[in-house]
Amino acid sequence: MKLSLHDMILIAIFAALTAVGAFIKIPTPLVPYTLQFLFCAYAGILLGARKGLYSQGLYIGLGLIGVPVFVNGGGLTYILQPTFGYLLGFAFCAYIIGKLTENAAGKLTFSRLLLSVLLGLFSVYLVGVPYLYAIVKLYLGKEMVLAEAIAVGFTPYIFPDILLSVIIAYTGIKLVPILRKINRAG
Repeated sequence: MKLSLHDMILIAIFAALTAVGAFIKIPTPLVPYTLQFLFCAYAGILLGARKGLYSQGLYIGLGLIGVPVFVNGGGLTYILQPTFGYLLGFAFCAYIIGKLTENAAGKLTFSRLLLSVLLGLFSVYLVGVPYLYAIVKLYLGKEMVLAEAIAVGFTPYIFPDILLSVIIAYTGIKLVPILRKINRAG
């Protein structure tokens, strides 16, 4: 897939927005609540599967080479942070949301967009929670059972994330037609 300059700029913008979302945070004991998911989901909705994935891959790549774009900094050793799995989940999330929405026949409905966003959100937790469990138990050597990982890495965040998903779907339904008109005109 050849990317145009326009595509590269949009990918970079969404990578930067995800980084900004990392610094808009509510501290909690193990996994801080941030707005990264918001921008990750918009990347999937507005850029599509591949470019949404690329934006999150760029974000992760920048962080791993040492640019302090993650909640607690950056660098290659960040892969040993319990929260790194959620970052990997963002890449899957953007791809899944983009795949489910980019070829929506006709008009994209609120319910279809909400379902797509919720499936993307599920992928973040599907990668993030087991990663958190593995790092805490295997790397940090602390006692933890999977139920505890769910209790600290899923349960406190799922309801706010579902509410955020509704907001994303509602605003996404408003944005997609506007952006499609702009793309047709340009």
